[in-house]
Amino acid sequence: MGRAYQNRKESMAKTANAKSKVYSRYGREIYVCAKQGGTDPDGNLALRGMIDRAKKDQVPAHVIEKAIDKAQGGAGEDFSPARYEGYGPGNCMVIVDCLTDNPNRTFGDVRNAFTKSKSKIGAQGSVAHSFDHCAIFAFKHDSEDEVLEAMMEADVDVTDVEFEDDRVTVFAPHTEYAAARQALTGAFPEVDFEADEIQFLPQITTTISEDDQPMFERLIDMLNDLDDVQNIYHNAEQ
Repeated sequence: MGRAYQNRKESMAKTANAKSKVYSRYGREIYVCAKQGGTDPDGNLALRGMIDRAKKDQVPAHVIEKAIDKAQGGAGEDFSPARYEGYGPGNCMVIVDCLTDNPNRTFGDVRNAFTKSKSKIGAQGSVAHSFDHCAIFAFKHDSEDEVLEAMMEADVDVTDVEFEDDRVTVFAPHTEYAAARQALTGAFPEVDFEADEIQFLPQITTTISEDDQPMFERLIDMLNDLDDVQNIYHNAEQ
């Protein structure tokens, strides 16, 4: 799992957009988390995790506060999640997670990105079965056994625990995100997460040929340019 996760992080770094785009995406996700689970981070672990990730990515405090204030006021856009799946260049598999206030517009925009990159958008569930939907936590620690014991004591369902270079990475089903985070912060109060997120990890990877590479990059770039797109997951090996 670790290798797939590392590939994902490197891919995100290569395709990262301008800071304003990053701020917008975090603002939207924080707003939705706060609206769905409450504006108090102590009582909304999903919101707390999102705020921590935003701070690590140097999102300004005023962006975070504005999103929470908007959710607290009950006004603002009515965003809902949308997920699209399909096949990209070289027959790689792609999952696109969005937050949208206009599903018809978003679907049209995502479909256009697939079409213009010689890719094919598929039905819901067409490729998701080939990915693991995981909660991932990575942090500096010197004992894999201590971490695993803490998770077992909290009765958290853990998929895998990896230890490398004084860093522990915990993988759990996405449904266990809140329980896993609470167990880790309870057992290790000073924990500083290097990774704290939910994402799709591919079970197998597909090597993209040199000929398909330009179209693959075009697909990722076009999707990243869409305001409604929050995350892109794929199994392409570049």
